Amino acid sequence: MDGILERLVRGERLPERVVLVVAHPDDETLALASRMNRMDDLCIVHLTDGSPRDMQDARRVGAETVEEYAELRRQELRAAMAVLDATPELRCCWHPDKEAILHGAAIVEQLVRYLWDAEVVVTHSYEHGHPDHDTAALCVALACRHLEAQGRPAPRHLEFPSYHLRDGRTVFGSFWTDPNAPEVKIPLSPEDQDRRRRSLACFESQMGFLNQVPHWEEWLRPAPAYDFRAPAPPGSALYDGWGWNMTLTEWRRHADTLLDQASP
Repeated sequence: MDGILERLVRGERLPERVVLVVAHPDDETLALASRMNRMDDLCIVHLTDGSPRDMQDARRVGAETVEEYAELRRQELRAAMAVLDATPELRCCWHPDKEAILHGAAIVEQLVRYLWDAEVVVTHSYEHGHPDHDTAALCVALACRHLEAQGRPAPRHLEFPSYHLRDGRTVFGSFWTDPNAPEVKIPLSPEDQDRRRRSLACFESQMGFLNQVPHWEEWLRPAPAYDFRAPAPPGSALYDGWGWNMTLTEWRRHADTLLDQASP
């Protein structure tokens, strides 16, 4: 087992610089709520402000502007970190929710700076559950590639599962199996489970989604060497069924352009 993963499983403190790159506020808590208070040098980077410009989510909770809804989500994030007794450095790229891929080049440039002295980076898996999740997976991989091209060692690259479409249904918190990427379950003590439950309850604006996932375990694995020019294992996107403007076809078009720009 990877040394970092082994220490995470044992619940040891991590003095190393860990950068957790996620798409939206609450993704970080779903990913690693139980371990964030044991990371002494943790930076959490959100690619988006968590506020879609179509205002549908904002209106549902009574917010009148995208800015008001974004600030609500930041308040929820800070409350969750307090419950977890975690004191991360919080960074945000401030791009619109659902539209991160439109700003892929800028995100990669920012991530190169954030990952410059990181020992570990943890991010979403590539699984077509949400376009911003896939953007995080792609941009972290490209940022690591940029670091190596500059003669800088890339951080250890780990990933966590979110959700995706499988056999016509939504699967939460489970990877598509890859024989070259062994999965590790993070054991949760009763205290860990209680803090995780209470921290997720801070995201009141997201309860419509979070209530669909009553039990979400924490899993990590080394990020596979994805071919981002090919579809993720399901081959189709969960979000294509949600009526969004950002379809898999549209995401694919912008991702291919970003990959072309990154080619030597």
